[in-house]
Amino acid sequence: MPADLVLLSARLLDPVTGELLPYSALAADGGRITHLGDDRQARTMAGPATTVIDLKGAVVTPGFVDGHLHPVSGAERTTGVDLSACTDLAAVREALAREAGRLAPGAWLRGWGLDPNVFGAEPVTAAALEPSLDGIPAAIDLFDAHSMLASARALELAGIDGPRRFEQAAEIVCDADGRPTGLLLEDAACELVDAVAPRPTAAELRERTAAVLRGMAAAGLTGGHAMDANGDSLAVFEALEASGALPLRFRVAPWCQPGADADAVAELIRLQGTGGRHWRVAGVKMFMDGTIDNGTAWLERPDCHGESTHSFWPDPQEYTRVVGELHRAGVPTATHAIGDAAVRHVLDSVEKALAGGDTGVRHRVEHIETVPDDTVHRFARLGVVASMQPTHCCEFTRADHTDNWSRRLGEERASRAWRCHDLWEAGARVVLGSDWPIAPYPPLAVMAGGRHRRPSRDLTQPPHGIDQALTPLRALQAVTVNAAWAAGEEHEAGRLAVGHRADLTVLADNPLAVPDTGLAELPVLLTVLAGRPTHRDAAL
Repeated sequence: MPADLVLLSARLLDPVTGELLPYSALAADGGRITHLGDDRQARTMAGPATTVIDLKGAVVTPGFVDGHLHPVSGAERTTGVDLSACTDLAAVREALAREAGRLAPGAWLRGWGLDPNVFGAEPVTAAALEPSLDGIPAAIDLFDAHSMLASARALELAGIDGPRRFEQAAEIVCDADGRPTGLLLEDAACELVDAVAPRPTAAELRERTAAVLRGMAAAGLTGGHAMDANGDSLAVFEALEASGALPLRFRVAPWCQPGADADAVAELIRLQGTGGRHWRVAGVKMFMDGTIDNGTAWLERPDCHGESTHSFWPDPQEYTRVVGELHRAGVPTATHAIGDAAVRHVLDSVEKALAGGDTGVRHRVEHIETVPDDTVHRFARLGVVASMQPTHCCEFTRADHTDNWSRRLGEERASRAWRCHDLWEAGARVVLGSDWPIAPYPPLAVMAGGRHRRPSRDLTQPPHGIDQALTPLRALQAVTVNAAWAAGEEHEAGRLAVGHRADLTVLADNPLAVPDTGLAELPVLLTVLAGRPTHRDAAL
């Protein structure tokens, strides 16, 4: 039978060795690689319906996989004004004023990507933005997606007039007189405003998500580990695939929050393995803390504001119990843990679960922003995946530690920022991701950040912790072979081999030979999912 896809005149890059394979052509059929050889052999596999592409010397790698992203909730969150490029308060106010001028009377203003560093040493408050809002109800997400600034009118509509207690770690930040400042920390508080703000219809959310996914495919992504199976996201994946608008392969982890009862955990276990052709529920997403910038991380010592002293789960031992139950059921966990105490507790919990029997489950820790040496060396021993986002270090911190993240931690802990190199050297499986919409999703930019550790807006700036940079080969492995291993798919994904999935990314040049600071601009010429192009540059 003829192949579905034949690629000719290619350079095939092996992400395990970093060497080019001794072949110039690839053929795929039924979603799998069926042939690696020369052009003459491959041409004989083409039929009338075969897609044949002359790559003219372009480089083929296994398809890039983002190890941590939020495609559906991110598609909703990134509506409104994008503030991620604003580096000072004046720019934020100007952007908000422009957006406010376009709104219909009574409409809400939504914004996202706000960097708390724009406030300098001043408190993060909605009052600083009110001159641009002029009584408009506004909900503006800070870049970490764990906090929001709500305008006075938005607070009024949500009925927020003072502090409240929540079952999980969350806060309505108030001034000394008990008046809300507009800063809402963590989901339980932010949801009070989201509940009264306009939401997109199901059709609008599907359309917006489809547009985002097209952009991801054009950036070279063939898959992602999606951390947002909450809400209607599973229905969105199902609808997109049914309409032929799902150009990435997703491994989806639904959330387990504090207070989850036996029925809730049983339902999470039941959902495992459900899905469609290119998406399935695999694993459970949990939270052990919030963020350092908000003062909601869990640190072994308080931050320099006296904050970040508690876990997200009011009873950390209840988290440990749930991890053990999921482990025994063969369900992998992916736990958000940013602070050193949070990471330590996750590892302690996995170790306790393993003591009851190794079920072959590969648990993960997400983010790992600051940890001491003894914690670094536990990842490999316990077989826990280190899922990291180096662009967060690049974009939101500074080499001189004058940023909000570093000031809160103090010099000692800030010097342990995003220890990608140390974790790798200690034997951990490091997987890279963007955490989109927290940071941009293009995988070449994520790999570049792991290599140069500089802010993308100004690559002349010094790197933050260059000793923690990854080599070009390791950065490539972190979005190919390691991502496959983390998913338990190393025997069918992450390499260019006969029988492996025909998920491919094609680049204009060898990413291992491109300078660190030029990698993000390397053209993506072709993206292939299961042997079918999802993006094709006009040059091909």
